[in-house]
Amino acid sequence: MSQARLMDGTALARRIVEETAERTADLTARTGTTPCLATVLVGEDPASVTYVRMKQNRCRTAGIDSRHVALPATTTTGELVGTLRALSADPAVHGILLQHPMGRHIDERAAFEAIAPEKDVDGVTFASFATMSFGLPGFVSCTPGGIMRLLDAYGVDPAGRRAVVVGRSAILGKPAGMLLLARDATVTYCHSRTADLSAAVREADIVVAAVGRPRLIRGQDLKPGAVVVDAGYNAGNVGDVDLDSAVERASLIAPVPGGVGPMTIATLLEQTVTAAARQLGV
Repeated sequence: MSQARLMDGTALARRIVEETAERTADLTARTGTTPCLATVLVGEDPASVTYVRMKQNRCRTAGIDSRHVALPATTTTGELVGTLRALSADPAVHGILLQHPMGRHIDERAAFEAIAPEKDVDGVTFASFATMSFGLPGFVSCTPGGIMRLLDAYGVDPAGRRAVVVGRSAILGKPAGMLLLARDATVTYCHSRTADLSAAVREADIVVAAVGRPRLIRGQDLKPGAVVVDAGYNAGNVGDVDLDSAVERASLIAPVPGGVGPMTIATLLEQTVTAAARQLGV
């Protein structure tokens, strides 16, 4: 069997950002208002600072205004909720991104729920999960949404296929499974308490690795010809899949880096412009 083809998320994301820039220019010309994304960061975690800066740079590439709100690490849940509610009420802000993680002392769910659903362009609220799960208008969680765009771009139809999602986080694993289910895949969720993970993964036509454990999924765990999406990110820019062995068994792999990561940001920008258009009534 030949080695797996690698999905180029960087190239696809670039095309999406270019299309988003065209939509931004058109919307700004028609309404006189430039879409604006507000980013909120609690503390100064180096990785989070880098992510936010990257998102701001991509905003500029797409012609989207960005407003950054930097809060001290000592910020309380109540203070963060107040900041997010104020941004939700500000008509000049069309999308809100709360960078996570945000400190163990903060009630993350309470913070997410302070974001107005119509501005939840990162797809983190209860409302977004519900609309995504029921196929109603709303915003998808950005990484799962980017995963689906990658699968589509490479002609992978989930219908009738067995999909295994390794991970059950509220903004990655769970929504990824729901989006695959909506496309008629037969979905299995696996997690830290799954007995014989390798056996479950070996049944999968499509594997989404999203558990945050470096190189957890190895080539020997995969069904020959499987499509593998590595949505993990670990220290050293390493994913949840052992790429060297996986390429010997899989047919397609979204690797780390260069696979899902760029698609996450592209989806965020695309949804920000969509949010702005809806709020502006065009």
